[in-house]
Amino acid sequence: MRFLVIGSGMMGSAVAYDLARSPGVEHVTLADIDLARSQEVAKRIGSSKVHPVPLDVNDCDQVHRVLTGHTCAVAAVSYRHNVLLTKAAIEARVHLCDLGGNDEVLRRQLDLDQEARDAGVAIIPNCGLAPGLANVLAARGAELFDSLDSIHLRVGGVPQHPKPPFNYQIVFSVEGLLNEYTGRATVLRNGTVTQLETLSENEAIDFPPPFGRMEAFLTSGGASLLPEMFAGKVRELDYKTIRYPGHCERFRTLLELGFASNDPIMVGSNLFTSRDVFSELIRHRLENSGRDVVLLRVYIIGKKSGVVRRLAYELIDSYDENENITAMMRTTAFPTSIIGQFVAGDRVKTRGVATPEMCIPLEPLLEELNHRGIIVQEGWH
Repeated sequence: MRFLVIGSGMMGSAVAYDLARSPGVEHVTLADIDLARSQEVAKRIGSSKVHPVPLDVNDCDQVHRVLTGHTCAVAAVSYRHNVLLTKAAIEARVHLCDLGGNDEVLRRQLDLDQEARDAGVAIIPNCGLAPGLANVLAARGAELFDSLDSIHLRVGGVPQHPKPPFNYQIVFSVEGLLNEYTGRATVLRNGTVTQLETLSENEAIDFPPPFGRMEAFLTSGGASLLPEMFAGKVRELDYKTIRYPGHCERFRTLLELGFASNDPIMVGSNLFTSRDVFSELIRHRLENSGRDVVLLRVYIIGKKSGVVRRLAYELIDSYDENENITAMMRTTAFPTSIIGQFVAGDRVKTRGVATPEMCIPLEPLLEELNHRGIIVQEGWH
C-alpha cells in the first residue's frame, strides 16, 4: 500500500509515524507546503519508507499530481481544505481519509457520494478520535442492544499538569478548538435532531485519580452523523467535551465578549477579525507541548434480552514518553492510520462518502489499537 499524508503538523506527523511502522505499508509520501518541516518530520521518524515533498493544497493541479500513484491519502490539514481534497481524490481515483470535525464541510463532502462511488473510491471523513473512534464505539455498541434509550459520548484532551486560568494546553489546532467551541451542537432530544448552543449543558463527570471530578459540556462537530443515524430510535444522544472544572465558564465569557467573532477590527493600519487576533493570542499564551492525557467515555443505555443494561467504553491514554508523542496525537492519528489501512487493504469495502460510524468494524479497530498500546475498556452494568 502506498500512502500520501497531506500535512506534517502534529497529527500528520503521527499518521506518517504509524504508517511507516505498519508492515503492509511500503511507501509514505509526506507532503507539506513547508518542505523543511516535512523533511524534519521524516528525519525524526527515521524510516526509509517516508519521502517528504512540497505541496500547496490550494494548487489543484499540484494536488492531483501528488495524489496520482497512491492507494490512499490522509488529509491532516485544516478542515477548510477537505472538500477540495475530496474532489481531487475522486478525480485521481485515490481513497481519502480526513480528520474532519466541521459539520458544514461534512455535508458538502456527502454531496459527492455518487461521484466517489462512480470512481470506485472510498472517502472517509471524520476519522480520528472524536469524531472518529468515539463514534464507532457508539454505533457498534448500539448494535448489541434490542432497543435503545440513550447514547452519550464524552471525550477530551487535557494537560496532566494543568495551569490556570484555563487549565488547558493546545493539543490540536487552535482553529479546530474554536470550531468546537462555536456554532451549534447537534444532539437528539426526545428522538428528534436538535441544535443547541455550544458550551452549554455543563455536567460533572468523574474519572479515577489523579483526575477525579471533571466537567463536560456541549461542543460542535463531535457527534458527526450519529444524530441522523439514530433519530427516532434513541431518546437522547449527545457529545460533550471533557475539561478541568471552570474551563467552560471562563472560555464562554470570552466568547460572549466577541473574541471569536468574524467582525473586522483595525490593529494599527492592518485589518483583522476578532477571531484572527484571539487565535494568535491563544497560540502565544497557552502551552502547546507537555504531557497530556486523553479521557474518553462512551455509554449506551437500552434493553438487552428484556433487561435494561448500560454498556460503557472507557479510555485513558497518556503522553508517550519514549517516542515523545502526545496522547491526542496517538488517539487521533493512529485510528486514522488504521482506518486508512483498512480501506487501502480492502478490509473495508465501502465505496462513496461514509463516516467511520457508518462503515468501520469495531473489533478489528480495537485489536489494532491494542497493538499500539491504546486500550479501550468495555463494561456492562
